[in-house]
Amino acid sequence: MNAFKAYKACVPIAYSPNLYITLVRGIPGTRKQHRRTLEALRLGKCNRTVMRWNTPTVRGMIQQVKRLVVVETEDMYKARKQKDDAHRVLRPPLVINHQPASA
Repeated sequence: MNAFKAYKACVPIAYSPNLYITLVRGIPGTRKQHRRTLEALRLGKCNRTVMRWNTPTVRGMIQQVKRLVVVETEDMYKARKQKDDAHRVLRPPLVINHQPASA
């Protein structure tokens, strides 16, 4: 599953005072107007996330570049970060014994 589908599949969107915007598609090959919108949102590289207030201005910017970004609410963002942290947690080392089993 690619990143775009993984973000979209999390949970239904509810109202949140803050929006977490992640750039999931590349900038090269996009319109100049879209590149300027991403620059205004402070999204310079792929897989970067920024937090913005949920205002009509920001929602209009997101609407303009909706095929390039994924929008998450605070709950969705925290759930995704928790899942990533759980995946990265240290696991106990694997111990292999090369000695023959004693009878």
